[in-house]
Amino acid sequence: MYEDFFYQRLTTLRNQKDVSAREMSLSIGQSAGYINSIENQKALPSMAAFFYICEYLDVTPTEFFDENNPCPVKLRSINEALRELNAEQLKHLEYIARQMKKGK
Repeated sequence: MYEDFFYQRLTTLRNQKDVSAREMSLSIGQSAGYINSIENQKALPSMAAFFYICEYLDVTPTEFFDENNPCPVKLRSINEALRELNAEQLKHLEYIARQMKKGK
């Protein structure tokens, strides 16, 4: 179960970053097919390689495994922007978010 989540999560986060598996593999110092072999469920990374993967994807290991956070980089960015808003602005955004959730 966790392995399936790992493979899918890696693919999802890589796609959110909009990079190819080859580009990511080479960027973290691995062979061109490294990430592809992981995403195709033929391998799992070492712990050190996992940390490089997280760093490359700009996520923490906790964010990587957080099933309730589908877009950790975007959510972190939004959260940082929200910290600069006043109470009234946050109230309006909260209303908008709740309306969007209802419209799923």
